This record gives sequence, structure tokens and C-alpha cells, in this order.
Amino acid sequence: MEANDVPTASEMFGAQAHIYKHAFSLATSMVLGCAIQLGIPDIIHNHKQPMTLSELVSELKLPPTKSNGIHRLMCLLVYSGFFATTKKLDENEEGPMVYRVMVNPWQSLGDWFLGNESTPFETVHDAPIWEFCDQNPRFNKVFNEAMTSDSQMMCLVVKDCKEIFEEVDTLVDVGGGTNVIAKTILAAFPHLKCTVLDLPHVVANMPETENLKYVGGDMFQSIPSADAIFRKHIMHNWSDEDCVKILKRSRAAIRDKDDGRKGRELRKNGENYSLRLAS
Repeated sequence: MEANDVPTASEMFGAQAHIYKHAFSLATSMVLGCAIQLGIPDIIHNHKQPMTLSELVSELKLPPTKSNGIHRLMCLLVYSGFFATTKKLDENEEGPMVYRVMVNPWQSLGDWFLGNESTPFETVHDAPIWEFCDQNPRFNKVFNEAMTSDSQMMCLVVKDCKEIFEEVDTLVDVGGGTNVIAKTILAAFPHLKCTVLDLPHVVANMPETENLKYVGGDMFQSIPSADAIFRKHIMHNWSDEDCVKILKRSRAAIRDKDDGRKGRELRKNGENYSLRLAS
């Protein structure tokens, strides 16, 4: 690309992903250390054949609530080349591809798997991250500023993907925080009416306008109705089961258009895998 060329949205997101990869590179070594602490390489090696995630969880003798964490752990280890997958036809073994990234929680992954806390963040800070934000205004400010900075990339999406919003009159930004994305969308499409749904302490005292409203609530309980539901950096915080709940709430909130058109339902096509040591 020439020095005076304007980068495309695709190029900017590619650059952002490249920076994220290096900024969070410590995660790989932390996860590898956790796997060694739990004895995962020896367990898979001693199994003498490809091992399903269910079999691995059973051998590890971990609390049942940690099984989804093993799925995520192994996804990163497979992606990093320490393990490989062998496709199977008769097992339902799936795993999400992302995981929360905080330095201290990564360092405590092994302790978390062996303990009773719901998340590594709780292992370190004795509270869920959202509760910790609520109780620590300084951390909450830094966290919200980080989310705001990242959300400014939405300007590129609006610029390059205008057709997405052509048939939308109302939109709910689930977990929209301090409204950077909603304001960006409204600046480009002033006919829209946007609602930002987030935890009460996040949206408290936020100034509203005629086409920008705030709702303090819980996305697991209710999502305001709209033509479209927008989510950014939401699903990675939750288990597969909770993600399904969020998707169902989102689908229930999408209005059918007056001409009979219906909102699209998101589906996940399952594939089955088992694990083996990488050669």
C-alpha cells in the first residue's frame, strides 16, 4: 500500500488483529504452563490413541463446571501447534475459539481448573469482572476507555458496509457500554433509533437523545425489541450454554417486518473432533 493511500476496513482490521496477536502473545505460554501443570500431555500420550475432550475432562477429574474451560484451553493449544485434532464422526465435541485475556488470570489458569471459582478472573480478584468493575471505579474507567478505543474501529464498518443498515429502523446494541458504536451508527444513519443495553452501573446517568436511549438490564433476562440486534465482544465472556441463551434472547427480540420478512436466526453447524499430540 502506498504511503498516501487510505487503508480499507479490511486492511485496518487485519492490522488490529496482528497487533492483538502480539499484545496477547503471553497467553500461549501461560496456557502451555497450565496444560503441563494439569498433566494434559502425559494423559493424552498414555491414552495411546486420539482422545475426545470428554475423555480428557474425565481423566483430569476436574469440577464439571470447568469442562468448557478445557475446550477453550485445548483450542488454543491446538491452534498453537502443541496438539492436533483428528475428526470423528460419532462424537459431539465442539469448542469455542476465544477466551478472556487478563494477565493475572492467565497466570492462574492452573489454580482455576483445580478450584471452584467460575472464572480465572475470580480466582485472582475474588469477584466476577463486571462486579469488580462496579466496585473499582478506577479499573472501570480504564476498562471502558479500552472498550471505547476498540469500538472506534466501527467507523470503518459503517463506511464500508452501509448496505447492512439500509432496511433497519431500530437497533439494540447489547452490551454497548458508553455508546461509541451507537453514536457512530447514528452519525451515518440519523433515521435510526438506537437503544444501548448494558448493566445499570454502566449506563447510569448517560445523556439520552430523541434517537438514542439507554436501558439498564440483564441480556439473559430480556433484550428490548428492534429490527436488528448488535453485539460486539460479548460472546467470548460466556460458556457455550450461556451463548445459546444470549442468541435465543436476541432472536426473540428481533421484530418481524411489516411486509412479512423475518429476522435471521443464527445457527452453529457442529463438527466433531478428538485430540492427539501434534507430530
